[in-house]
Amino acid sequence: MSPTMVEHSGLDIMCLNKYCHSSSSSSSSEHDKKIFSKLKRSLSGDYPRKNAEILSGQYGTNVLLIGAALMLAIAHHGPSVKEEHLLSFVTCLMILQLIWMMWYILVRDRQKNTRTEKDVHATTCWIRGGLTLLALLSLIMDAFRIGYYVGYQSCVSAVLGVYPVIHATHTIAQVHFLWFHIKDVIKSFETFERFGVIHAVFTNLLLWCNGVMSEAEHFLNNHKRRLSALGYGNLTIVHSEPHCNCTTSTCSMFSSSLYYLYPFNIEYHIFVSAMLFVMWQNIGRTIDLSSNRKRLATKTQGLTLGPILGLLALASTIGILVVYITHVEESLKMRQSAISMFYIYGIIMLVFMCSAGTSGLLIYRADHIPLDTSKNPSRQLDTELLFGSSIGSWLMSWCSIVAALGTNSSPPYRWTNLVYSLLIVLEKYIQNLFIIESLYRQQEDGEREDPELPAAPEIFSVTSSLAPPYNGIINRAYETPDRACVTMENDQEESGQVYRCPRKPSEVPLPVGNKVVEPPNIKRQILKNIAVFLLMCNISLWILPAFGCRPQYDNGLEQETFGFSIWTTVLNFAIPLNLFYRMHSVASLFEVFRRV
Repeated sequence: MSPTMVEHSGLDIMCLNKYCHSSSSSSSSEHDKKIFSKLKRSLSGDYPRKNAEILSGQYGTNVLLIGAALMLAIAHHGPSVKEEHLLSFVTCLMILQLIWMMWYILVRDRQKNTRTEKDVHATTCWIRGGLTLLALLSLIMDAFRIGYYVGYQSCVSAVLGVYPVIHATHTIAQVHFLWFHIKDVIKSFETFERFGVIHAVFTNLLLWCNGVMSEAEHFLNNHKRRLSALGYGNLTIVHSEPHCNCTTSTCSMFSSSLYYLYPFNIEYHIFVSAMLFVMWQNIGRTIDLSSNRKRLATKTQGLTLGPILGLLALASTIGILVVYITHVEESLKMRQSAISMFYIYGIIMLVFMCSAGTSGLLIYRADHIPLDTSKNPSRQLDTELLFGSSIGSWLMSWCSIVAALGTNSSPPYRWTNLVYSLLIVLEKYIQNLFIIESLYRQQEDGEREDPELPAAPEIFSVTSSLAPPYNGIINRAYETPDRACVTMENDQEESGQVYRCPRKPSEVPLPVGNKVVEPPNIKRQILKNIAVFLLMCNISLWILPAFGCRPQYDNGLEQETFGFSIWTTVLNFAIPLNLFYRMHSVASLFEVFRRV
């Protein structure tokens, strides 16, 4: 037989010899086959998914960068790129997202008979309710935009009228999608759905950036107007009013009211983008049913001190806001007293917040309960957003510290500004630790959870691994319940199955009426009060900058140290992140309150 025939024949002649393979060579060949099969599975499974993630992520990032480039050109106020160009681009993105959401809902309606996996940690009813409220305020803002366009329709682009209509439609459809589909774990058309979800994520991010830019420009113009009134020159104030007369008497009311609604619209879009990003991470994910459980309604007994202190902080915040806004544009002395009042109020508030967060951490340290390390994209994103949004406030605080220590002037609020900035850094350190440790702590043994899927078999279940085996009719439990239960356990352990006997009546807590009597847990009540107090304090610290109380624009220390352009750039970067941090902390602290 020729060598060629030996090479191509189906039977290897050399293998006919029984000594042709040693035991070590056969084991190594089997090991190589295992490695090859693992590599083949990884290439056919993980890499296409990773490619889809990378491709869709790059697509979304470039969509955002296109919008950012248009916004930077508009900020220059040049003749080539105008606001209607950006609004046209954003309107097209919203229309594409509407088409994708309609397609997704229709596909899910056709798959009614197939069970869709849900991630119960993706969102909660109270988060969706809060987003619905923010969406309603955004719809009011769209109505004001439409009224503004009607008054100036003779001299403005039609895009200014089309944009609020599409935005209102987009808001209504998106809220419906959030209520009924945000928990879905997508397992079909995964690559296409990744592009659809990431398109929705970055569309909302771009709408957030557009709102932030408009609000920042409004506050910057107000700041320039104040400086001009104090005698500073060479400041260009941009007038955005159209070059024609309004045909109605409500145009000025619409334009001034828009800026009071911008904070709610901004928070709506950034929260929606975060929720959609969790949905994007869940595409193709295998849900761990043991950790995919939703909690029962939390108890509110023992809540006294936290809500009282929180309401007191909220009421004082509203008073500080009114006094600051009314006095900051008056004489220099009144302006300095208003800024000093703000810093003193902030120092008191931050001292109480640091004390509350430290007390909560000490209680956690005394319990010695391990952390939960199971995979949870929603919780991981909460942690990353808390840290990432803290950076803006930390940058602003350290700039204020450098300015307070290095300035030559000495206004009455110089050292209170220094102490306030140091406490801002410390408070975020402590609050982030408290929130993250609360979210990552394992549930205690006494806590009950409501699984998304029933853990026990249903009455008519015929699953062999859950139902005990039987041969004929056996009624061991009637004769000797304890011995019969042990016998059934032994029988199933031999067959590789597990069967757990019901507890004795003495082991089951006896209900009184319809409720189970539980001893009050002092530590848990303290933690609930701490969570409620911190939640309301974060609402207070969100209200102040959101509605115009921004002493960083008015104190002059940082502007003297860094210059007008650099300091306004820092503020335009830091203040939106700080606003998002406070609102995100509110959501996280409410989740902490429910988990405790």
